[in-house]
Amino acid sequence: MGATITEKIFSSKCRREIRAGSVVMVPVDGAMIHDITGPLAIQKFYEMGGKQVFDRKRIIMLFDHQVPADSIEAAMNHVYMRKFAAEQDIHNYDVCEGVCHQIVMEKGHAAPGEIIVGADSHTCMYGAAGAFGTGIGSTDMGFVLKFGALYFRVPESIRAQVSGTFRHRVGAKDLILSIAADIGADGATYKAIEFAGPTIEALDMPGRMTCCNMAIEMGAKTGIIAPDDVTWEYMTKRRAGTRPFPLASDPDATYAEQRSYDVNRLEPQVATPHNVDQGVPVGTVAGTHIDQVFIGSCTNGRFEDFAEAAEVLGTRKFSANVRVIIIPSSREEYLKTLRAGLIERFVAAGALVGAPSCGPCMGGAFGLLAPGEVSLSTSNRNFRGRQGSTEAEVYLCSPATAAASAISGEITDPREV
Repeated sequence: MGATITEKIFSSKCRREIRAGSVVMVPVDGAMIHDITGPLAIQKFYEMGGKQVFDRKRIIMLFDHQVPADSIEAAMNHVYMRKFAAEQDIHNYDVCEGVCHQIVMEKGHAAPGEIIVGADSHTCMYGAAGAFGTGIGSTDMGFVLKFGALYFRVPESIRAQVSGTFRHRVGAKDLILSIAADIGADGATYKAIEFAGPTIEALDMPGRMTCCNMAIEMGAKTGIIAPDDVTWEYMTKRRAGTRPFPLASDPDATYAEQRSYDVNRLEPQVATPHNVDQGVPVGTVAGTHIDQVFIGSCTNGRFEDFAEAAEVLGTRKFSANVRVIIIPSSREEYLKTLRAGLIERFVAAGALVGAPSCGPCMGGAFGLLAPGEVSLSTSNRNFRGRQGSTEAEVYLCSPATAAASAISGEITDPREV
């Protein structure tokens, strides 16, 4: 009987055949902590008697949620983590390098066949690199920092087979919002979602990141894509000595479910408040008043996303009645966008462009919503209170839909701009 890509990764780490449902202690290839979850993880490390981390080179540390520090408490957390980094001789990416998941990917900290854990739920994004990436709690991370391993129950897999060609101004974000609406917020709980098919194979790495990033919004343990030429080309630029090797599910692998999707007729999607799985075609909510548009986050904060938004914007200006916040997901993505002249275009159109960070996504630093306000965001969650007041509303969409709506001042089909 064949194995899924997830089973193969765990079998490789355990050096024996491992199947879904098995509970195993597995060494990890990398562990990521940031300024929100890091302090508690470090505290737990010390409480467990930790003196020296398992491998300083396998720990990725950075600040992205509250940067620059927006409170004395945030500043104190930064100081605490800097001291830990110095004590353990860990490289700390510190302030304004970028959002944790983007940094892990672009700095080559996640690679095909690896197991990477992060004290953040969207760690599943690393599946775009063919890695098993999953989020864990701060207590588990404290254990990992000390021992370099963790117990896992190997998840079953759901195969999402995608075919067809995207129509004009429809893309990866629309696809994943439609999949989330189909599977449901808890339809993939503790399972791996394996994205496959000709449409996935045609996606560039940013598009793959977008899809894998939001696997957690269906309850999944991870989202993952078998490495191919796109993956290996991306990795060779980011990790010296990278050599391609085969890693894919067997044709006779056993899945919990297999679902098929055809994007030929897929329309731009919008997730309505207050759940990610409430995705509808944009026409269903077109005309809805908005107060703020956020283009950024680890889901859609890359150069390709801003290029998509700029193409929709053209030579227009954003509505004077909408606050438009644009935040690149990393310094590298910021520089790409800057050198292409897009930053100047966005600022001239009326946007506020911020330094690489999570920004309004988690509602913890800036860009908060007042009661009764409405936000349209390219981020990954629209839970009640996610971006400010519990009496505000957040809709999720693609960069194209966000830009079109920012121009008109209401939710707008990007194909009509």
